[in-house]
Amino acid sequence: MNSELFAMQAPTKLFFRCAVPAVITSVFGALYSVVDGIFVGRYLGEDALAAINIIMPIIMIVTAISNMIATGASVNMSILLGEKKQDEASRVFSFSVKFILFFSVVISIFGFFLAKPFVIILAPGATDKAVAYAVEYLKIFSLFGPLIPIYFATDNYLRVCGREKHSMVIGIVTQLLNVVLDFILIAVLRQGVQAAATASCISIVLGSVITLTMFLGKRMDVYYTRKNIPIARFFRIIANGSSEFFSTVSISVMSVVMNLFLLKYGGTTAVAAFSIVMYVDSIVGMLNFGICDSLQPAISYCYGAGLKGRMKAIFKRVVIASVTTSIVAFLFMFFAGPTVAKVFVKPDDTDLLSVSITAIKIFAFSYIVGWIDMCFSSFFTALDRPLRSLIVSLFGTLVFPIAFLFILTAIWNLNGVWLMASVSAVASGILTLLLAKTMKI
Repeated sequence: MNSELFAMQAPTKLFFRCAVPAVITSVFGALYSVVDGIFVGRYLGEDALAAINIIMPIIMIVTAISNMIATGASVNMSILLGEKKQDEASRVFSFSVKFILFFSVVISIFGFFLAKPFVIILAPGATDKAVAYAVEYLKIFSLFGPLIPIYFATDNYLRVCGREKHSMVIGIVTQLLNVVLDFILIAVLRQGVQAAATASCISIVLGSVITLTMFLGKRMDVYYTRKNIPIARFFRIIANGSSEFFSTVSISVMSVVMNLFLLKYGGTTAVAAFSIVMYVDSIVGMLNFGICDSLQPAISYCYGAGLKGRMKAIFKRVVIASVTTSIVAFLFMFFAGPTVAKVFVKPDDTDLLSVSITAIKIFAFSYIVGWIDMCFSSFFTALDRPLRSLIVSLFGTLVFPIAFLFILTAIWNLNGVWLMASVSAVASGILTLLLAKTMKI
């Protein structure tokens, strides 16, 4: 089995084997996200940027449910493979694929027919044009919806099977296709905001078809089977993936709350500026997520195999890499942020540029300690400790941010919104380290 390398390669060599493909994929993913934002901002303007930011919470919540199953299944599969129970791991894999596909079909139907009511609820006070753009964007995603969430799950499963390079190549191909389609549909054909959604959906669906096909037969460590899983294992999968689910849902809820505060203190311009911050932030976020997520199967496998010393050595390398990435990110955001902001803004839109520069410079400080949550939440999940991971996710992405949002905006208005990320990261980092210190392995 390919996954046996998790127990055989030296920790440093294993780290680079798993992390480098994930980081390369993350870089391409971040660049795609940035380029997508550039096309939307430059060719479609402020209302289109705001529309995508408005609709993202819905897409993120749908993805969160499938990720809950995918993450829980991945940890379960890795532990079972570490215990040499390949048939049981394959049952978990097959069940998760069927569940996610069925769920995606149901949600897509609701998303298409209820697009406008959802958007109106999410963005009171947004311009009519931004609302119309958001409805268009959501309907396109709903049409392709049945085959979108499954891609992120099967990409996870490739790494569980020790196929990091396959995951990287497929990720790069789909992201490059997205950029090409953005250029053709938005820049050349001038098709509008629906083109941005279409480009993303076609690219992701291609990735889904490729990855689903790769698991046919018994070429992978896990494979399709008609055998079911016990109900107890299903609930364990949900429990172990719950932290990722609530983290994504919390981020989605926070996006809605943020939009309300942004509209209150800065109008549509502030919402568009926040979109620009998120585009730039995606580079760092995806890098650190890629590092942590790429080693999760290895940590789970070693935990299942009883190799606890090796497991800790792998995690130590994850922490060192995340700290380094975060420090570099802070320096880049703080000093190069103003230059980066100009790329997303039309030359004559001076108000949006000014707000975006301020937001980026203040937001940059959140990177100094923001790595703590991501590293340890992933570690808790890999060790099948869902409660600790859930606490980290819930407080780090929802409880602390909302509390500090109310406190800081009462003092500094719009600047309080940007400052909230840093203050929340400090509070959440302290809580996370306390949970880690009291955990027995």
